Amino acid sequence: MSTASTDPLIGRLLDDRYVIRSRIARGGMATVYVATDKRLERRVAIKVMHGHLADDNAFKKRFDQEARSAARLAHPNVVNVFDQGQDSELAYLVMEYLPGITLRDLLKTQGALTPEQTLEISEAVLSGLSAAHSEHIVHRDMKPENILLADDGRIKLGDFGLARAASANTTTGQALLGTIAYLSPELVTKGIADERSDIYAFGIVMYEMITGVQPFTGEQPMQIAYQHANDDVPLPSLVSQNSSPELDALVRWATQRDPAKRPPDAKTLLDEVRHVRSGASFATTRMHTSILPQAEYPITGATTVIPNGTTIMPEAEQPVVAAPPVAGSIETVRHTAAKRRVRGTWTFFGIALLTVALVTGGWWFGGGPGSMVTVADVREQPVADATATLEDLTLTVAVEECSSLDIPIGNVTTVTPEPGTRVARDSGVTLCVSTGPRSLAVPPLVGTTLDEAKAAIDSAGFVFGEVLEERFDSEVPAGVLLAALDRDGNELPPELNEQSIINAIVSAGPLPYVNGLSVEDATKLITSSGLTYDSSLDIESYSSDVDKGKVLQLVGITEPMRKGDPIGLETSQGPELFAVPDVSGQTIREAIETLTAAGFAPTTKVVERVAGVDVWSIATVKSTNPAAGEKLEKGTTIELKSAD
Repeated sequence: MSTASTDPLIGRLLDDRYVIRSRIARGGMATVYVATDKRLERRVAIKVMHGHLADDNAFKKRFDQEARSAARLAHPNVVNVFDQGQDSELAYLVMEYLPGITLRDLLKTQGALTPEQTLEISEAVLSGLSAAHSEHIVHRDMKPENILLADDGRIKLGDFGLARAASANTTTGQALLGTIAYLSPELVTKGIADERSDIYAFGIVMYEMITGVQPFTGEQPMQIAYQHANDDVPLPSLVSQNSSPELDALVRWATQRDPAKRPPDAKTLLDEVRHVRSGASFATTRMHTSILPQAEYPITGATTVIPNGTTIMPEAEQPVVAAPPVAGSIETVRHTAAKRRVRGTWTFFGIALLTVALVTGGWWFGGGPGSMVTVADVREQPVADATATLEDLTLTVAVEECSSLDIPIGNVTTVTPEPGTRVARDSGVTLCVSTGPRSLAVPPLVGTTLDEAKAAIDSAGFVFGEVLEERFDSEVPAGVLLAALDRDGNELPPELNEQSIINAIVSAGPLPYVNGLSVEDATKLITSSGLTYDSSLDIESYSSDVDKGKVLQLVGITEPMRKGDPIGLETSQGPELFAVPDVSGQTIREAIETLTAAGFAPTTKVVERVAGVDVWSIATVKSTNPAAGEKLEKGTTIELKSAD
């Protein structure tokens, strides 16, 4: 089964303009697809709202307003919004498509980032967020999933306005955990947010970039919400050596529980990030005096596992006093303590209300639709068995196709979310089912050098096997491929399965030229060329052109001739000699015919005709020079001497 067969939107045309090509991701509020804009002939990303949100008129109205607000943001660090519309039951948003990964992906693979990476990403994100805040747009969903790291190096902030548009709706379980980790205290206790709420959320993101972990965690949303409302975000340096006083100060300033003590907007925090990135020391940063005054700060010890049954209210830690209070400060301290008691009372009531809401919904989160289940490990199982197992857990299963070298066709290769993850009932789980290895195009290889062929084979997704043989070829230079074959020795088809082995037959260049050489020199050249000299193949032949004992040519050549094959030499015996015929007593004309037939060149000083008489037919031969019986090379001149 393919994505196209399980997702009805694949291949659909929205508003007679956008062709849905493939699904990128599915979230709590929407599914994101890659699409083609037919009108402008470009790839775009389309976020299609889930049906239960698209049917909500209040949501659609807010979504329309926020989409228009986001579209006003033209900034290099903000994902561009191109269009927004409604096609039948589908509400959608058309955005810039950025091939790459999210910050969440980077944190999963790398863990904690370097200070340089943290500051570079922070500057880019805050730059985009500053543009939004200047337009009075509050993001309200700052988290690593919404920070995009493009393949070309660009860093962009996405999903503007969606959190606000969805504020009238709620999610549960894991989806809520994914957002509540970045909620500001005022959102937890009062349900209100402004630009400073974005600053708090990004302070949590900075903490996570520096340390690789979130500052507050818990299995239930209430536990995390309580920590946001009651606990200060710890300094990153207490968790990671990656931090520095400057980074600690930035995080501490951005994550103050009191919104009034945070930077008022992204531009203010951006200026400080740039200040730190420029190389300013902690002592020269403006945060040092504005948000880190001389005061009492607790020393936090090593992380401790809290045993079961222990209350979640932490014991007060013993503070280290920076300096003794001066005269007149006691009343100030008492006044501050009183204000904290009042504020703590209201915070308590806020958390209590949140607790009541969660307890009242205990059935929802415990045994009802909102309860959590663990994603089973169904990898390598047949898709039918895996689907049945997950559906028994009240999970919704989607199936996609994936190529795999190792997993048999029809079995599950990957499960998303990862097996062992706790998710809400009715959550979606995507199974990637093996279609076997991918079929890849075979690159042109014949006529390339061996090194070029190896590189082409590797980059195309195949494996170079071996050079099966080196053949001598009079036209193809040494080292160039004559043929590329599969592992069974067959010619390659246009496509092969990925990681298939490709072998090569390579030219050894022309056979060595040994004509006219001595036997010793010829055998050396044969050996250096990779051939095997076999004297049993040697023959001798007469030659009028090559001196006796010299090589005429190679013998024993087969087709094809490979390195290591045996070969012999044909050597010259010199010219072949023939006996001069005895023509004495013959007429000169008869003698000329006899010698010519024997391959010699007869000549005489006797005049052929005198006064019309044919002398050669009358005069007879007395002797020849050279004499009859001598062995001579054909073509030798023989002089005839007359008896008369």
